[in-house]
Amino acid sequence: MCYEPADDRYDEKMPYRRSGRSGLKLPAVSLGLWQNFGDESPIEVQRAILRRAFDLGVTHFDLANNYGPPYGHAEINFGRLMAEDFRPYRDQLIISTKAGYDMWPGPYGEWGSRKYLLASLDQSLRRMGLEYVDIFYSHRFDPDTPLEETMGALDTAVKQGKALYAGISSYSAERTSDAAMILRSLGTPLLIHQPSYSMLNRWIEGGLLDVLSGEGVGCIAFSPLAQGLLTTKYLSGVPEGSRASRNGSLSRDHLSDKTMAHVRALNEIAAARGQTLAQMAISWVLRDPRVTSALIGASSVHQLEENLAAAGKTAFSADELAAIDNDAVEAGINIWARSSSQ
Repeated sequence: MCYEPADDRYDEKMPYRRSGRSGLKLPAVSLGLWQNFGDESPIEVQRAILRRAFDLGVTHFDLANNYGPPYGHAEINFGRLMAEDFRPYRDQLIISTKAGYDMWPGPYGEWGSRKYLLASLDQSLRRMGLEYVDIFYSHRFDPDTPLEETMGALDTAVKQGKALYAGISSYSAERTSDAAMILRSLGTPLLIHQPSYSMLNRWIEGGLLDVLSGEGVGCIAFSPLAQGLLTTKYLSGVPEGSRASRNGSLSRDHLSDKTMAHVRALNEIAAARGQTLAQMAISWVLRDPRVTSALIGASSVHQLEENLAAAGKTAFSADELAAIDNDAVEAGINIWARSSSQ
């Protein structure tokens, strides 16, 4: 059946925020395809999530070359759905991808060299069936490649018309400042930074947000739910089949008694606000006007709808913020810390 998006998708369902000092606006909540869009999830479930997201005003879909599993298959699946459902609406969508982590064997299959980044972008475009992406990111800082080379590759991608904007992810405040300066000198401004940020992972408050504000760069925060920790999923243990049960990017070790005590306290604050814990976690990330968008995942339409509702309730009282600060503490879940500390 031919997909026709909701006529009222832009009727104040989703706020849009400008990315830094650019002309680009992003939805307050964007949809990431890191999890649940590889070959382990039925394509019709993926289709339903993407359709409903667009119907509710989500115009930004975020990918990376290694999203799956297996690697590349989130882009392949998205490319199929793009061709079948979203092709007529390409100019209403922001589609991003990234390169930085391992993708193929040998010395040219990861990190930040010009060779790897530009080859990866070409592969991503083929997988998605696109002529260009809106944002192309350096997915992580490469300590062994000159930053000038990495940023030069992003500049080339933009000037070749294969990307409209350049972004970086998980860069420290210092490296972000350097990257912005290099790109500015090349004539391709740095549009946006994508860091991990949540109530249990507050590292960007230590200087990065100030750098982004000063440089006029947007911020899209990924993992605002701390990979599911900031939901009710783990309040009574580790459910079979959950991310923590698989000991992948979130492990049982992250669910210490101390951390879960903080999560339970935050859950009580959310209930008093009339929100779920997940909704409050997203709203909290968006409380700061320097944050352009919160990047969420979704395994079902119901979960998507619940989390998107957070976009409409981002105001907090001083008392609420003070109470949250008591339990919004570092929980050792920042698995991207190595990149962002170099």
